[in-house]
Amino acid sequence: MEESIRSDQNVHVGANIREARIKRHLGQTQLVRLLQEQGVAISRESLVKIERGTQHIKASQLKAIKEFLGVSYDDLIK
Repeated sequence: MEESIRSDQNVHVGANIREARIKRHLGQTQLVRLLQEQGVAISRESLVKIERGTQHIKASQLKAIKEFLGVSYDDLIK
């Protein structure tokens, strides 16, 4: 079973993903499509919820997003 990663009061993974995505001038639909092409199971609806902090992100999704956006785990969990 794959681990889910949760944000807490001091760490906002979803907001950090959104910030990194916007810095790279990518829309949610674009990022999801590119991730799906790499075999990552994620929908636009899931990404929206992850960025809002209402859905936990799976470890595999976090890893793929980190690699695709060219950021570190530290950037995403700051």
